[in-house]
Amino acid sequence: MTAFALALPFSAATRRTVAAALLTAAAGLPFTTAQAQDGPQLNLQRVELTAGMHRIDAQVAATPQERQTGLMHRKEMPQHEGMLFVFEQPAQQCFWMKNTLLPLTAAFVDDDGTIVNLADMKPQTLDSHCSAKPVRYVLEMNQGWFAKKNIKAGAKLGGALFSRK
Repeated sequence: MTAFALALPFSAATRRTVAAALLTAAAGLPFTTAQAQDGPQLNLQRVELTAGMHRIDAQVAATPQERQTGLMHRKEMPQHEGMLFVFEQPAQQCFWMKNTLLPLTAAFVDDDGTIVNLADMKPQTLDSHCSAKPVRYVLEMNQGWFAKKNIKAGAKLGGALFSRK
């Protein structure tokens, strides 16, 4: 098999999608673009974060499909777990709760781990909850987790992800 590089004026994600399409076509396999799945995604990569003395075991939603599905279809989530949405670059991020069964709180997080703002979100609604400024990260936890631990906007999350520059 010949290796190749795509030198196209597209984002890295778009280049990966095109490369995957080319590779699957070369192998004679069908290729379809990713869409949200029908069940919960439980096998994503995980990262350990901290909020003060509290440890968070977060699944990482880094691809467009993983972010689109998020915590949809989950019927329960342990209290110390959450999902960290990672975007390619800071932008105003807005979330809704279509097909999401759990009440959640979204923490919109700056590159250095500082929580910009928090938003409580009701299950199965289309209400939009947005970051107060451009952010690259959004951490979703069970609703009430941040409040019970007295973690507010301005608090800093820890983890290897936030110390990279």
